[in-house]
Amino acid sequence: MQFNKEKIVATIFLLIFSLSVCQAQIGKRFPSERKVVKDPVTGVDLVFLTSAPHGDSKIYPTHAQWTSDGEWLIFRSNRVKGEAMAVNEKTGDIVQVTEGGFTGMLTIAKKSMKLYFMRRTDNGGIQVMSTDLERLFKDSASGKLKKAPDYQKVHGTIPSEIGAGVDMALDADERQIYFRVGKEEAGRHLPEGVEVQPNFGPRNMGAGPGGIAKFDLNTGSVEHVISVPFQVGHIQSNPWMPGEIVFCWETGGKSPQRTWTVMADGSGLRPLYPEADFEWVTHEAVISKDEVAMAIMGHRDIEFAENKDDSPDAQNPGQEKSWGPSGTREKPTGLAIVNLRTREMRIEGQTESGSGLWHVHGSPDGKWAVGDDFSRSIYVINRDTKNMRMISTGHKTTAADHPHPTFHKDGKKFQIQSAMLSEDDRSMNICVITIPENWY
Repeated sequence: MQFNKEKIVATIFLLIFSLSVCQAQIGKRFPSERKVVKDPVTGVDLVFLTSAPHGDSKIYPTHAQWTSDGEWLIFRSNRVKGEAMAVNEKTGDIVQVTEGGFTGMLTIAKKSMKLYFMRRTDNGGIQVMSTDLERLFKDSASGKLKKAPDYQKVHGTIPSEIGAGVDMALDADERQIYFRVGKEEAGRHLPEGVEVQPNFGPRNMGAGPGGIAKFDLNTGSVEHVISVPFQVGHIQSNPWMPGEIVFCWETGGKSPQRTWTVMADGSGLRPLYPEADFEWVTHEAVISKDEVAMAIMGHRDIEFAENKDDSPDAQNPGQEKSWGPSGTREKPTGLAIVNLRTREMRIEGQTESGSGLWHVHGSPDGKWAVGDDFSRSIYVINRDTKNMRMISTGHKTTAADHPHPTFHKDGKKFQIQSAMLSEDDRSMNICVITIPENWY
């Protein structure tokens, strides 16, 4: 029997290609990896919704984590490289929710079962897209999946000349998104006479100008919101208040003035929390209709000025001398919450030692605040009693990222990402922690 070598090779490639296309299909289901683990120190149940080493990572705390029905969490993963996944909190079922890739921030709607995301085009533009999660989950469960366009919608394309960044936020009315624009576009809208700021700190970031624009999800039109003389980062909307935006001056660390707020029509630009030179403010997150949580860091020794170089420290970041006279406990530090209406700020709590609370969040009902520290330990604060307790630890300082705790809308539980189960001490998994009843 004679074999045609070229035909055999072609057939093999075709099979491999077909298999990869099949594996990358939107709606593809993966078996549950759900595990409940007792915290080694506190004894609190840690519900790991993923437990295999697939490089999982949660959405950033500035954005929603759960779908509007409260049942699924959206996350990034290498199960299918470049695609987003959803995991059902009760069953542990995992479903692929994008096909064709995405870039930047995954943005979950609060009112509808929609996931919004961006995708780069060949000519440098940015497509704004959404997935109809309700239809997708239903068809995935029944095994009657259709092609990607039946679930994914292209709302329009942001032109390449705008230089759009992929830091996207969905307005509370779910009619428009906000996104970062490039320096050239920001400069075209910067008021005459405004002095552009240079880089700040050892990471050589923060130089302006920067800006924010909005994209209409129905018409595809783009409109500029604001330009500022510094680098813009962490754009987030207030999910309870249409037209309200919170963002930051991004330097990769301490900023001269970190937190800012503005309305969608460009009015009302102001510092959210006016900070002093000695304050290191970071990781702001809108947590309720009227409140924003943020960390005022206390991670530097009071004698930090004796450090004579800018060598980074992975275990204790932010020690470089060129960050300036900030971040010590000579002044008040801790998990702070600012009221957007009254502008009042309260410090809810702080660790007794160590880095202090770093990435912070709070429950929408105003009952709880939560934060992690450099050791990857998680603390919760009862805002009524000011009682603070460590709820979980052991999440490995070698992890690929930080826990980034973020509350569910019911205020009873929050999500983290953790390397606790990883053999390589780096790969992370999705985990949910419920506050014990007796902690109330």
